[in-house]
Amino acid sequence: MWRTHQYLKISLMCAMWRLRVILCTLSVLSLSSAGESKARSCSEVRQAYSAKGFSLLHAPHQEISGEHLRVCPKGYTCCTSEMEDKLSQQSKHELEIMVENSSYNMRTTFISRHKKFDEFFLELLDNSEKSLNSMFTKTYGKLYMQNSEVFQDLFTELKRYYTGGNVNLEEMLNDFWSRLLERMFQLLNSQYHFTDDYLECVTKYTDQLKPFGDVPRKLKAQVTKAFIAARTFVQGLMVGREVANRVAKVNIVPACVRALTQMLYCPYCRGMPGLKPCHNYCYNVMRGCLANQADLDTEWNLFIDAMLAVADRLVGPVNIEAVIEPIDIKISEAIMTMQDNSMQVSAKVFQECGQPKPSSVGRSARGISDSFGSRYRPFTPEQRPTTAAGTSLDRLVIDIKDKLLESKRFWSKLPDDICAESKLSASDEEQCWNSHTKGRYFPEVVKEGLTNQVNNPEVILDITRPDTLIRQQIMTLRVMTNKLKNAYNGNDISFQDSSDEGSSSGSGSGCSDGCTTEFVLVVTEAPVIGPDRSDERAAAAAAGQSFSCGPSTMLVMGALTFPLWAAQTQWR
Repeated sequence: MWRTHQYLKISLMCAMWRLRVILCTLSVLSLSSAGESKARSCSEVRQAYSAKGFSLLHAPHQEISGEHLRVCPKGYTCCTSEMEDKLSQQSKHELEIMVENSSYNMRTTFISRHKKFDEFFLELLDNSEKSLNSMFTKTYGKLYMQNSEVFQDLFTELKRYYTGGNVNLEEMLNDFWSRLLERMFQLLNSQYHFTDDYLECVTKYTDQLKPFGDVPRKLKAQVTKAFIAARTFVQGLMVGREVANRVAKVNIVPACVRALTQMLYCPYCRGMPGLKPCHNYCYNVMRGCLANQADLDTEWNLFIDAMLAVADRLVGPVNIEAVIEPIDIKISEAIMTMQDNSMQVSAKVFQECGQPKPSSVGRSARGISDSFGSRYRPFTPEQRPTTAAGTSLDRLVIDIKDKLLESKRFWSKLPDDICAESKLSASDEEQCWNSHTKGRYFPEVVKEGLTNQVNNPEVILDITRPDTLIRQQIMTLRVMTNKLKNAYNGNDISFQDSSDEGSSSGSGSGCSDGCTTEFVLVVTEAPVIGPDRSDERAAAAAAGQSFSCGPSTMLVMGALTFPLWAAQTQWR
């Protein structure tokens, strides 16, 4: 009886203990359930999602199971499949905007400086022509006006060369002096009649006679170097602009979209919409997404260095102002030299080409000689037209050089610029999104460039398949850098024979009629118009015409449509 009583007592105590355990467990579960109920609220996510411009139709009020998610962690989530898809597209769109915004100043620099330099040079050339026309009219009167087309053609051809025309500078200048010699020889020997064959004989002895002294040789050397440098420099500004415009249009591959979504919007799905990505995490994602852009950097830097070297040439040994402004004075000196040596020149020509027949028209040689013998009076500094484009060459070139220097290493630094704390990533390395939760990001940051992405833990790329558009731009920069290096040495490879790609003409002179120039490419290749070419619609519309487009447009279009096989061969 006693044992039975003890057994019942012990059983009752055990039952009461079990009851207490159950009650405690239920109490804990109740408290946990209340906490979870609070954590599952998606109100902040809904607010942030709506602020992005999305409808809240598919946005849950409380967390749901995340088994349906394809990018973000599959735990309890505030994202539906529709939300994840929309946020993925938003990630892609935001990267495009970030690259556009980060490159905006650099791209507009090339646009504005191209325009400024182009205006400066053309105005400089116009002022020189106006100076010559004004003073030659005052000095030589009707004789100049009757022969003014010789001088007008000179400036027309100089402008045509600068603006991308297929002009052989050396041949054009030789032709100018030959035409001037023919006109002056007739004026100084107006008592004779000269046939076209006779005048052709006269020009054959130009080098031997040196009727204009040493002026043609010196002027040709100065003009060719100055114009080659100026034209190539303005072409470089345009190529830099077009390459930057194209590269700024990012080709975002699916692996990048996935990584961007994980970085930018998976915090939304985990109920932490205000949490920014960790700094190093952002670096890895951006270096993966912009790996191909970073590969442009080496060739871009070489291109900028070549531009800076030619810029130094423009204000140094081949100072374009010092060459262009006094063209009128130099031509006048040559005219005076021939006038002074007219008797010796005529005697030598008569000896070599034969005695000409007297003119049947009774013209007075004295009257022409007296009029032609007037001495040219150049502008004084006060009389000369105002400095072109409202600035000086030195200030203009210094400004352009400063901006070019700022653009060096732009493409390799682009991921860092985008991830700068004030723009995208968090400043606190403990309170940031690390790809799956709030906390420190531990993986190392990979280096820039496609080949280095083999170790990128965030963006899985096929490093054997580089972006073809970027490779084309690399080849475009190489072509332009080669032109700049040649221009630095006074050589114009625009007239390089297609069968001798490694060499230049050496003097800016041209090739035979059958050679292929770079400008022919615009006729056979489809022109590619950059995204920001609103200021050059006319140039784009004229791309199919012969050589009437704006400064350097043809080079750009030819270079930017460089055959794809060349890029693939180079990077195989």
